[in-house]
Amino acid sequence: MSSGNDCQRQTLTKPVFGEKEAAELVDRVFGLKVSWIGSLPSYDDQNFHVRVSAEGADEYVLKITNSEDSQAPELIEAQTQAMMFLSAEGFPSATPYLTKDGNIMSLESADTRPGGTKYIVRLLTYLPGTPVAKIATNAQILYEIGKLAASVDKELSEKFQHPSVKSLHRGQFIWNLANVPLLDRYIYALGQNKYRAVVERVIEQFKAKVIPKLSSFRACINHGDLNDHNILVDSSSASLENSQYRVSGILDFSDMSYGYYVFEVAIAIMYMMIESSDPLSVGGHVLAGFESIVPLTAEERGALFLLVSGRFAQSLVIAAHTALLYPENKEYLTITAKTGWKHLMTMFEVGQEAVEKTWFETAQAYVHHAPA
Repeated sequence: MSSGNDCQRQTLTKPVFGEKEAAELVDRVFGLKVSWIGSLPSYDDQNFHVRVSAEGADEYVLKITNSEDSQAPELIEAQTQAMMFLSAEGFPSATPYLTKDGNIMSLESADTRPGGTKYIVRLLTYLPGTPVAKIATNAQILYEIGKLAASVDKELSEKFQHPSVKSLHRGQFIWNLANVPLLDRYIYALGQNKYRAVVERVIEQFKAKVIPKLSSFRACINHGDLNDHNILVDSSSASLENSQYRVSGILDFSDMSYGYYVFEVAIAIMYMMIESSDPLSVGGHVLAGFESIVPLTAEERGALFLLVSGRFAQSLVIAAHTALLYPENKEYLTITAKTGWKHLMTMFEVGQEAVEKTWFETAQAYVHHAPA
């Protein structure tokens, strides 16, 4: 979702390829003739939906990485290898189409002049499905998403091996949940209002109650961004009243880093709350699915409220900051803000004890009535 270790270095890092240039890139680098191309929304990379006149799978996503992350090819390598690994393990993850030279990515310039800005370019398989953001979520899919979050992290942490994996130790990466205190640098973007006050409260409580406990959490590799736009689903039921969904795609591995299992479930809960008509009830269903694979410890459960609040704060503050840098992309950057502020304020109005009671009682109900 976001590049690098410091948000302020994002300025002018987002690629600005036109559709014609992007189509020429696909031809020159991957040897495929484009029959149709359209831009896709993105945070700070540039993505294109591409159809080619080739046999077999003919739809791809051309992903042009921002210029800052393009200076860390080992990190992009790790993300891409992780996607390939998960796909081989049966997860619905995209895989790269190799360049004409047989590589999974290529470093390319937006123009042919010497010294031009370089961007890492990949062509990934296009995954079918509907983003979770566009469906009316129910308990069944929330449980499945929790289960997915735990399964992805467990599989990566226990089995994924590649020399580039060490690059996932991203100490100051702004989107790692451990780095909520770094929001102090960007909170100016909120101005002076009631929203800023609640974010300052989140940051202070996070410093006091979460940071000292990090060493007691179980470490793992986090996907780090299982949001409502990065999980695709399809419906296996014709009934709109009781739709049964399955996950058909996992997108965007650019926020991968070493973190903790409890981070992933907190991130999933926060993003599943965004579109829900009953946001405080969401957490229990996601938690139940997660704990069917990785049960949380008492310390991890005790931090969940502040971790979810911390992710809200990250998303809202960084979006406000980045929108100042890229005003032309403000609508996409502030998607979460439309309901995010309301949900964060509600969490603190209701209070940690009451919110946790709702989450934990819902999750407990699954112990004896777990989905098949």
